[in-house]
Amino acid sequence: MTLSEFLRPFLGACGAAAVFALAPPAVAGQTQYPLTVTNCGRDLTFTRAPARTVSVGQSATEILYLLGLAEKVVGTAVWLGPVIEGYEEVNATIPRLADNDPSFESVLGAKPDLVTTQFQWQIGPQGVVATPEQFAELGIPVYTSPADCIGKDNSSGGDGVRTAKFTMDLIYQEIDDLARIFDVKERADELIAELKAREAAARQKIASLDGKVSAVFWFSSAELDIDPYVAGLSGAPGYIMATLGIRNVIDSEEEWPTVGWETIARANPTVLVAGRMDRRRYPADDIAVKLKFLETDPVARLMPAVKDGRVVVMDAQAMNPTIRTIEGIEVLAEALEKSGLVASGPAK
Repeated sequence: MTLSEFLRPFLGACGAAAVFALAPPAVAGQTQYPLTVTNCGRDLTFTRAPARTVSVGQSATEILYLLGLAEKVVGTAVWLGPVIEGYEEVNATIPRLADNDPSFESVLGAKPDLVTTQFQWQIGPQGVVATPEQFAELGIPVYTSPADCIGKDNSSGGDGVRTAKFTMDLIYQEIDDLARIFDVKERADELIAELKAREAAARQKIASLDGKVSAVFWFSSAELDIDPYVAGLSGAPGYIMATLGIRNVIDSEEEWPTVGWETIARANPTVLVAGRMDRRRYPADDIAVKLKFLETDPVARLMPAVKDGRVVVMDAQAMNPTIRTIEGIEVLAEALEKSGLVASGPAK
């Protein structure tokens, strides 16, 4: 009897196990498909990594870029300002379907096998572009940023109402989810670790503040002669201020309440943070208009923060619950360090 004849019965009975034993082990963190991700109350199942993604929302787009997935992006929309530094060239090669809301038809025209959305305002239960169900009918899953659905009620439409304070953990969840969907988990772990280290460094830079400084964040105004949209306690600016130990003079659980300049002036914030954006929905979207208003308005110009030059210009993307919120923490920490209000370095 030959050796092969001797082994044949054993191979017949144990062939599957033998093949399994010889197969290379899965790499730690490697995505095993099919993968099911629970996102904003819906289960999304992927049999493979998406090849063509339309990203509706600047933050979602930038996360994909930072995960090394730009070649998978076939269309973008909803931009407030310039792309994150270092990605200008790659972003210029990707079709921009719209600066603001794209049409449903334009998204479909890019032939995506995944759509990501930063806000349910665009793609959600009452989305101005479409609903997730409309895409699902065509076999296209929609991934929504957890920051816009966890701890937030969007059932009334518009910007919705935040029911729990934003934290960067929601952005880290988005990074991790997308990394698992695209099988780039290792890159996600590196990115999250980098962002956490940057936040810790910014906090250390002005640790000696210890709650001695207050601030107000001005995003925009529907009209210059009416109350501005300023940051409450629950959104990204609330997180920025809480992280740096800065008191928010707007004591409101709303994300972006409208508050009169007389009320803001009476609260006397140490620092005024003004949003800079490319969007031009309102006149005050323009940072030049904001700064001119602060110089000329009879109430605002008398505020010590304005008179003493403690006006910090910040990219509006950092004021939204986005990956750029870390950048907002860094910008404000650096401005405070340079202001002379406190000594740099950790508290004694």
